[in-house]
Amino acid sequence: MGGALPKQFLACAGRPLLAWTLEALLSAGSFCATTVVIHPDDLDLYRAALAALPAAIFAGIGAPSIGGATRQESVRAGLEALAAAKPDLVLVHDAARPFPSGALVGRAVAAADAYGAAAPGIGVSDTIKQVDAAGRIVGAPPRAALRAVQTPQAFRFPLILDAHRRAAAAGVADLTDDVAAAEWAGLPAHVFEGDPDNFKVTTMADLDRAQARIAGSAGETRVGQGFDVHAFAPGDHVWLCGVRVPHSHALSGHSDADVALHALADAIYGALGEGDIGAHFPPSDPQWRGAESRIFLAHAAERVRARGGVLVHLDATLVCEAPKVGPHREAMRARVADIAGVELARVSVKATTTERLGFTGRGEGIACLAAATVRLP
Repeated sequence: MGGALPKQFLACAGRPLLAWTLEALLSAGSFCATTVVIHPDDLDLYRAALAALPAAIFAGIGAPSIGGATRQESVRAGLEALAAAKPDLVLVHDAARPFPSGALVGRAVAAADAYGAAAPGIGVSDTIKQVDAAGRIVGAPPRAALRAVQTPQAFRFPLILDAHRRAAAAGVADLTDDVAAAEWAGLPAHVFEGDPDNFKVTTMADLDRAQARIAGSAGETRVGQGFDVHAFAPGDHVWLCGVRVPHSHALSGHSDADVALHALADAIYGALGEGDIGAHFPPSDPQWRGAESRIFLAHAAERVRARGGVLVHLDATLVCEAPKVGPHREAMRARVADIAGVELARVSVKATTTERLGFTGRGEGIACLAAATVRLP
């Protein structure tokens, strides 16, 4: 892909690519155990990807496995991690293939049960030429017998675990996929019907294609609005967008009175049609007295994910004469993005005055207008 970020963690239609793959895969079948094999340096990226998943999908994923220097080593690490669950069958799937359908997964399970080792494949429509190091054509294999192999590759678990263990013990390290490991171990491998839509994201053009497909099947886009006001009270700081800002006054409220986070949470609840903060966190309940307002925004964002949706954009406009928002704007954007579990680019924080008109113009308090764009299935 040419970038510093591993492709499975690149943003795709509002979530890391890996999140789309996991949701599609775990929605397509009932698995007794699931593990994702990652590089140890990518643990924070992996956690962010899981945070973008609906709670029901998140609950089905076990602890990650730490991979090795090659695909072969990484798959073996994943298999070893699943061994305690004693599965009958196992599927091995690429993180960068975000569209495994229920039908494809069903065929994979059936093929593993029937054959012991199998991979999905699709027919080759182009003529294939074999060339030498100089680029000269030296052969043309008949395309009727050729298949482009995909994942999930499917196996009886004891067979493929044994094959990988034997290959590792023999010092064999150049097996490019898991049916190759099965074949090396003397197991006959089969090809079952693949899916042309189950493509692998390998280039930026592939990523654009994936985003277009997700956007085209994402259902509907909604926009919610939120508005909140808090009066000034004695104090030496205010909380705005989750950031402590020094000021000559504090803001008065039942919680920490973060007017921006309240407005943003209400905007999300509005887009979902799920009332407002008061409906979820009643001010009559003493447990929310002095509570950090990040709790409200995080809950609203989780409600989007729980419904299989994506939080596309958050936009807040603070209305006040003071304090100055500009010096804190980027910290505010970063904090909102962190609380809501979205990319920084999907958060906007602005400020304006009312030209000394009204209660904000008289310095009596701060208001905030907010908008949230949500994509729901």
